[in-house]
Amino acid sequence: MENAVLITIGDEILSGNTVDTNSNFIATELKNIGIKVSKIFTISDEIETIKETLQSAFELGDLIITTGGLGPTRDDKTKKALAEFFHDEIALDEVTFNHLRALMEKRGRLEILERNKEQAFVPTKSVVFQNHNGTAPCTMMEQEGRLCFSLPGVPYEVKPLIRNQIIPYLKEKFNLNYIHTRIVSVVGIPESVLADTIEEWELALPENVALSYLPIGTRVKLRITATGRDEMVLKNQVENEVQKLFPLIGKNIIATSEDRIEKILAEVLAERNLTVSTAESCTGGELAKMLTSNSGSSKYYVGGMVAYATEKKIEILKVPEKIIQEYTVVSEQVAQEMAKGCQKLFNTNISLSTTGVAGPGKGEDGKEVGTVFYTIRIEDKGYTSKLYLPHLDRLDFIYFVSQKIIQDLVGILISE
Repeated sequence: MENAVLITIGDEILSGNTVDTNSNFIATELKNIGIKVSKIFTISDEIETIKETLQSAFELGDLIITTGGLGPTRDDKTKKALAEFFHDEIALDEVTFNHLRALMEKRGRLEILERNKEQAFVPTKSVVFQNHNGTAPCTMMEQEGRLCFSLPGVPYEVKPLIRNQIIPYLKEKFNLNYIHTRIVSVVGIPESVLADTIEEWELALPENVALSYLPIGTRVKLRITATGRDEMVLKNQVENEVQKLFPLIGKNIIATSEDRIEKILAEVLAERNLTVSTAESCTGGELAKMLTSNSGSSKYYVGGMVAYATEKKIEILKVPEKIIQEYTVVSEQVAQEMAKGCQKLFNTNISLSTTGVAGPGKGEDGKEVGTVFYTIRIEDKGYTSKLYLPHLDRLDFIYFVSQKIIQDLVGILISE
């Protein structure tokens, strides 16, 4: 079991109305048990299209996973396509129907059981994995040693089915290798320079250890992945390789285990018993969202505000009106005053502020789209920076700036 093919079924994905998050999740989970996704198809909910894609998938991979296209009506095209492809027929599965009944009773919706009864009709040759979070079960068909799992499309149903049932099933059935991965986060060095600096180390990596460069914002994540039969041996092997990086790029490493920059910051703040607050304008609350995305964030994040209107910067954050008149609202001086006001308002060790123009139009003071000033204030010392990102659209701009600020804060705290 080495290669997998994913098939996303649904016109809503093709039209762009719905984003396919399932494929990314499934590919990541499969990668963690040593199965590589070689192809991802996104197709319409049509019987012939589904059958043709299944044929292509079976030529490319040992494992096929489809998501979407399963519904409660008798004309379910995905189910029919699967039955036709595997030369099977569809019939009521009593175990699945009883599971469906119990699910409806638990939800107090027993009156709609008959309307959803079609969900209990499955291909007779299939193995059924019951869905504990929805009405459509997952089915598995086998042909010439290759497996085909068919899942519903709702992400909160897909995730537990994959994590709790399909991944354990695959691991047990195929006695798969262990995969151990570490992320080393590097800042302050361009990717090309980084690659040159660690080239000799990279070329000397053992055959079972792979390296990937994953740029995110101005940070580069080095993903080190080892594959083998003994989990403890792999962990020690990867740790040994991580330690070899410190003499080469130690001053640029900000973390050697956690992946998300906000999680890295959370650990630093907790370790030093520091608190943080936010005063945002152009980032619209993204900083606060990132800081509170970790469990236990109440230990270090006190609060924040989105002072979008200029008068709120003056009224609540106490930015002097003469500063705005002299330097304009999008300026380093205003960013500094916002951070001071925020720190005082929330009584925190650290405050973060942003003022800029996310677009698509110019700011009220005529500043160009993509201009942003931000201040990181730690105790009584402020660090103010300017970015100009005219090539980013509004949402990408907001995300990039927020990532950069948290990354900078981590760098400052670690270097102190």
